[in-house]
Amino acid sequence: MAAVIFALVALVVLALLASVHRYVWRRLVGDTTAPGSALRTAGTVAAFVLPLLSVGAMTSGRIGAPFWLQQVLAWPGFLWLAALLYLTLALLVGEFVRPVLRRVLERRDAAAADRTAAALSSEAVATTTGGTRPRTEELVPAGPAPSTTSADPVPETTPPAEPEPESSAPDPATATAPVTADASTAGAPATPLAHPSRRLFVSRVVGGAAAAAGLATVGYGAADVLSGPTVKRVTVPLAKLPRAAHGFRIAVVSDIHIGPILGRAHTRRIVDTINSTSPDLVAVVGDLVDGSVADLGSAAEPLAGLRARHGSFFVTGNHEYFSGAEQWVNHVRELGLIPLENARVEMGGFDLAGVNDIAGETEGQGPDFGRALGDRDRSRAAVLLAHQPVVIHDAVEHGVDLQLSGHTHGGQLWPGNYLAELANPTVAGLERYGDTQLFVSRGAGAWGPPVRVGAPADITVVQLASRQA
Repeated sequence: MAAVIFALVALVVLALLASVHRYVWRRLVGDTTAPGSALRTAGTVAAFVLPLLSVGAMTSGRIGAPFWLQQVLAWPGFLWLAALLYLTLALLVGEFVRPVLRRVLERRDAAAADRTAAALSSEAVATTTGGTRPRTEELVPAGPAPSTTSADPVPETTPPAEPEPESSAPDPATATAPVTADASTAGAPATPLAHPSRRLFVSRVVGGAAAAAGLATVGYGAADVLSGPTVKRVTVPLAKLPRAAHGFRIAVVSDIHIGPILGRAHTRRIVDTINSTSPDLVAVVGDLVDGSVADLGSAAEPLAGLRARHGSFFVTGNHEYFSGAEQWVNHVRELGLIPLENARVEMGGFDLAGVNDIAGETEGQGPDFGRALGDRDRSRAAVLLAHQPVVIHDAVEHGVDLQLSGHTHGGQLWPGNYLAELANPTVAGLERYGDTQLFVSRGAGAWGPPVRVGAPADITVVQLASRQA
């Protein structure tokens, strides 16, 4: 049954992706290029190749492809997923712009046509009136003018008594022929632009603007990730924290996601940033890697350079269980980090506990709160490291004062934060649940596309505060 459900979900996802690609192709390629042109050919090829690269990027690691191939596929494949998202959003906004722009152009073209027609009509009337007057003057007799006392009507050869109305309001039949002839001869448009031409212009303007906006957004988000995380600081008061531990600083880093894209240089930037804060303790709260120790062990080696007075601690995230959790736990131990596998250590003024990620339940290595927190002295403050925020209710039940988590990435790609809110009690920042406070980091790396929009990468220095200070 589970296999059937998975297959159905996969089919729905593939159908959705195919529909989105078709829509993007139609708006950016089909509506803006000529059939058979080089641009249309290139756009059509890209519409087939790019999604294949994305599928390859997402599946190559799972099927054990060589690491070099994973790297080759990852950059274009994952970046295209981010580009597809923002191109689609920009084009959807463009759907509201299209009718407005068409209406503006229709009015502009209609006004231009009216001005052209009026000008041609005036010219035709002036030509007609100017050609009548000389002939009338020639018919006027050279001799004496007729007597003004005569009762006879004015001779037919006499000019009309009121010629001006003829020029201001010409007979439609007289004015129409010259307009048509002149317009045809001069090649000037007598009607608004043809609809196909206007639609092409609108499609190119909207498509070009959408492409520029979407790709610029991806570029901005990629720069955020590749430049490294920024440092945030937050103070958390704990009622049970003794005065001696007041001001204790924990550097919280999550979701580093060392992988085919973010490698050794990424790890080095994070280590340097953490060390620059001079923390008392470093907490690495899961999703350190996206790959095996064999492929990524060397990229994780800069972690050995972490410096903190009370050491660096590590708990697993869900991605560790996709990458060989046991091997990674052993490897980070070799690098000098202390894994907390459902375990607890006593610090100077509080207990520090850590639980495995819930993804470990499939391997019989899930979180065990009883083992980590069950027999402790509850008069002491407790700080819990747990990758996913959803375990907050277990933390509340076991009297935890502060839980430090990651996992959500803060949504990573707007509007992903709204989806993250559906699956997590807190997406980012500090919130309270009963007597327990929960802090969720946005993470220092990125999963999938190396892009962040609306959720900048960060490392947070959590400073504990005693109410007795």
